[in-house]
Parts: sequence; structure tokens; C-alpha cells
Amino acid sequence: MAKPAARSKTVADLLVQQIIAAGAKRIYGIVGDSLNPIVDSVRRAAKAGADIEWVQVRHEEVAALAAAADAEVTGNLAVCAGSCGPGNLHLINGLYDANRSRVPVLAIASHIPSKQIGTGFFQETHPDRLFTECSVYSEMISSAPQAPRVISSAIRHGSKGVAVLTIPGDVADLDVAAELPNVDFNPASPRVIPADVELQKLADAINGAKKVTIFAGAGTRGAHDEVLAVADKIAAPVGHSLRGKEWIQYDNPFDVGMSGLLGYGSCHEAMHASDLVILLGTDFPYDQFLPEDVKTAQIDIDPTHLGRRTRLDVAVVGDVKETMIALLPLLNGGRSRRFLDSMRKKHIKAMTGVVGAYKGKKAEDMTPIHPEYAADILDQEAADDAVFTVDTGMCNVWASRYITATGKRRVIGSFLHGTMANAMPHAIGVAASSPRRQAIAMCGDGGLSMLLGDLITIKQYNLPVNIVVFNNSTLGMVRLEMLVVGLPSFGTDSTAVSYAAIANAIGIPAVQVERAKDLRQALRGALDRKGPTLVEIMTDPHALSMPPTITAGQVAGFTVAMSKEVLGGGLGEVVSMARSNLRNIPRP
Repeated sequence: MAKPAARSKTVADLLVQQIIAAGAKRIYGIVGDSLNPIVDSVRRAAKAGADIEWVQVRHEEVAALAAAADAEVTGNLAVCAGSCGPGNLHLINGLYDANRSRVPVLAIASHIPSKQIGTGFFQETHPDRLFTECSVYSEMISSAPQAPRVISSAIRHGSKGVAVLTIPGDVADLDVAAELPNVDFNPASPRVIPADVELQKLADAINGAKKVTIFAGAGTRGAHDEVLAVADKIAAPVGHSLRGKEWIQYDNPFDVGMSGLLGYGSCHEAMHASDLVILLGTDFPYDQFLPEDVKTAQIDIDPTHLGRRTRLDVAVVGDVKETMIALLPLLNGGRSRRFLDSMRKKHIKAMTGVVGAYKGKKAEDMTPIHPEYAADILDQEAADDAVFTVDTGMCNVWASRYITATGKRRVIGSFLHGTMANAMPHAIGVAASSPRRQAIAMCGDGGLSMLLGDLITIKQYNLPVNIVVFNNSTLGMVRLEMLVVGLPSFGTDSTAVSYAAIANAIGIPAVQVERAKDLRQALRGALDRKGPTLVEIMTDPHALSMPPTITAGQVAGFTVAMSKEVLGGGLGEVVSMARSNLRNIPRP
């Protein structure tokens, strides 16, 4: 009997081959009829020995967030996919997050049959239009001859953000004759050196100031030593944004903490007491925490970031590392270190006072468990190269204040887009791409409950994800935001749920911890165990994160809100909240 003729290469085959050539190893998604040609091509490629895997998730938002974290930790292209209509629409929130974080993600949005487009067909949407705002490239492939160059172009664009390919299912199944183009996905980054005239303006501003503070963002990645060399020469305190923490805080004798609502330490005071603030590789959006009457310089590789948050006196376009190297010889040394020393002393006092209030032996006797204590113990027990994924909300606060940067650890969150429920999906991408590193998801109960179904994904692939649930049965950050503007909390509390019981039912080993003295052993046991785990920590629902500086307006808001609570019969709630946060109130 004659063998059936070998099938010609299809558009789907070409797409999968180019994805593999670009270095992608996983496609996160849910199968669906319009995706069938692409999914089958993945199956055949993997069967033939290609290093490519289809990771079946339970919600496409999880697929996009997992791909974002995969790309973040590996630097390689990561791929997610959704079937036509509702399937690929579920990708959109995760793609917004990935695009704002500028990680290399390719999204495949399959489409209805091409002849039906424009007729109001079942599940018809227009992905090539819908995804334009959350991508750097969004195009539809409508013919086989068009496919090779458009696929290649999407992959190249995806090196600096999200690229979206819309492909009708029938087009994906068309034969294509074109050869595979050479995809050089990630060429070496160029050196971006500032212009001499702008560099000299910056040096003159620094040399003319008595008190300089550096505020460092994610743009200091790879420039740790060069930034500290400049800080040392000009005796400058170094504060940081949340995204800058992991790149600049470790081994930093000039560290004064973080500014913003989640901030801590003396960073806020150092910036406002300076003669000059240098914004270094940061697009920090909260202008209310930036000084209005202090001379400001900004260095950024992206000129569109310059001056869009605050008034600028000196603007420099350049890579942070290259700028610091070129700047150092132009700076005068030998200046007084009095300002630096005073800010460091205040920072240390804050770290042992407000931030350190619920650390140590005293906190072991507190019930319910204070989340600050839980975060501190987790920090101590986690590996030096652990990857923490952090839910938006109060988990952001605890991670920013208590997770110690080591130069090897990563902290990944939805820091620019601010979506709920990101920690567990992000951890899926970390564990799938880097299984030898600890993937620790710091989840709030509100965030975990939103995408709870993908615990099944973690179990199915036996992914080494360590989920740590801070369960206070309330939306803590939303509650705080209400109190700040004078509103009593409403609609923030949820019924008591045992997430440990849910995880155990799925087959993930899990424990619930109600006593602080049991916490270290529970975390150690989970982190030492192979495969997925879940530790549910029953934390104090009244614990709030206090910013480093409390305004009169915030005090007034709290007072009004507490009065409304009392008048509404909630005196017990008010007393409990006061007891839970008494140590956290900043004191001069």
C-alpha cells in the first residue's frame, strides 16, 4: 500500500517554525477550533523533537500573564494564544500588563473563517483592531504569500513589547511555499551615550548643589555599580521606585528606601530636603510624591519619558550605565557627607520603627498573624535567587518593604498596569521556564480567588509553584483607599474560605497557618518540597500599610471614616483597627 504523500508546509507550520527559531519554548493557551491548525502544528513539531510545548491553562488571561513572566525571567520570546472571539478577548488584560512592562510576548489571536469576516458571524470580533492599544504591532494574515514576512515582522516587533498576530483558522491551514526567513530575534542592545553638552549640564548642576538625592527606577538594571560610584563621589542618598528595588537596593550603603504610597524609609524626606533630585531610569507616575520646588534632573533612554511627570531643569537622553560612566570624571569629590549620613540615620530608624514594628519575637504572640511578620519570615526562608511574584494591593506593600533584594532575586508584579490576580499566573510562567528556581507567589485571597481555576494547571504540570496566600478575607488596599478619602469600608469583605482545603482537594499539598509560631516551619516545609505547594496564612484583616508621610488630608479622611464606622455601629471594628496599626503610625 502506497504511503500518503507528505503534506506541504502550512501557514501554521511556518508560524510555529519561526517561533521556535526565535527562541520561544512554550505557548500558553486554550485550544479551540479556529486554533486547531496551529495547535496541531505544535504537536507535530514537538513529536519531531523540537523544543516547543503547549501549556494548557484554564483562562486565557492566565496565558498572557504567564507568558509575560516567562519572558521577564528568561529574556526570550514567550507566546500565548486564544481562539476566535471570546478566547482571544480574554488575553487582553494580560497583554496590557506585558506591553506596559515591555517584555517580549507574541500573542496569536485566531479568527473566524476569512469569508465570514464582516458579516456579523458567530463570535466575530476584530482582533487586529482591538489589540492595537496593548501592543507595539497588531496585524492580520489574510493570505499565504503574506504570511512569512508578517510573521517575521511580528516577532521582531515583539522583542520590545507585545506583538499580536490575527490569523483566521482557514488561513492558518493554507499551504505556503516560502522558505523560513532567518529570525534574529534579540540582537545586542546598542550603547546610548548622552550628548556632551547635556552631560556637562548635568555635571554642572550636581557640582553646584550641596545636597543631591538619586531616585532610581527599573532603568538602573545592569548599572548598579556605576550608580553607586556616582552616589559615593557626590555623597548622595539613593532611593528607589518599586520596579527599581531589585536592581539598586542590594549591597547599597546609600540606600534610603522607597517613595510613594507603598514607600518606606527616608526616601521621601531625602528628595524633599535636597537641592537637586536626579530621576534615574524611572518613569515614576505619582507626581504627588515628587518635590515641586526642588531642582530636578532626569536621565532616561526614552526621550518621551523626560519631563512628563514633573518639571525638569536638566534632561538627558542616555542609557543609565553609559551616562554614569561618562559623568563620573566630571564630578567634584570631597563634599560633605552630613546630608547623606542624616538621611541614612533616619532610614535606619524607620526600618527599626515603623517597618520593623511587627518583626521579631514579639510578633509571634500576636493573633491573627500580622502580614508584616509573615512577609519577613518568608523573606528569611526563601532562596537568594528566588523569584517572587506579587499580587497587586497589600501584597505589593509587604513585598516592597520586607522582601530583601540580593542581586539574584527577582520581584515580578503588575507594577505598571495594576491588575488583580497576577501573582499566581506570573508564577506559572516562572516555574514553567525556570523550574530550578523557587517560584513564590505572594497572593492575596482576593487575587487568588479571581483566577482560582488555574490551580489545576499548576497541578496538571506539577509546576514547582509555592503559593503563599495572605488571607484576611478582605480587599485590604481598597479598604485603605476608602478610609483615606473618608469613606467607611463597604463591599470589601468576603466570606471565610479555606484555600488550603481547595488546594488539597485539587491535589496540591497545602496547610493553613493560624499561629505565628507555626509559620516558619510551614514555609520551610513548603519551600523544601518538590512540586507545587500552598501555605495559607490567616492574617489580620485590620492591618493597614501606612505611607512614609501622612498628609493632613489623609488624617482628615481617616477621622471622618472612623466616625462613620462608629456611628454605623462599628465601634469594635475601629478599636480593632487601632490596636492592629498602632505601631505602624509614623512618628517624628
